Amino acid sequence: MTLRLSKLPKRTPVRISATFPPEIHAALIDYAHIYEQNYGVKEKIEDLVPYIIASFLDTDNGFKKARRQLAATSKPTSRPPKDNIGNLAREGDGMN
Repeated sequence: MTLRLSKLPKRTPVRISATFPPEIHAALIDYAHIYEQNYGVKEKIEDLVPYIIASFLDTDNGFKKARRQLAATSKPTSRPPKDNIGNLAREGDGMN
């Protein structure tokens, strides 16, 4: 079975707090279970979520285009710092 998200790289865990609707929570539980079956490693949902979000953002072409436009029109001092969303998503895809 192939998942869009591959095995997570070694990392320092980050604690997050978020509220999800029950349907998304159930889907995340299922995703974590399928991830464990696929990679043989049990990961907490909160450890998977940042990589799932990074993968989503990295493949959202509308977001990437709007973000480039935002960065181009922002004043240098108010521009958000350059991030590594794409790198974060790719760290988990085994393509480095």
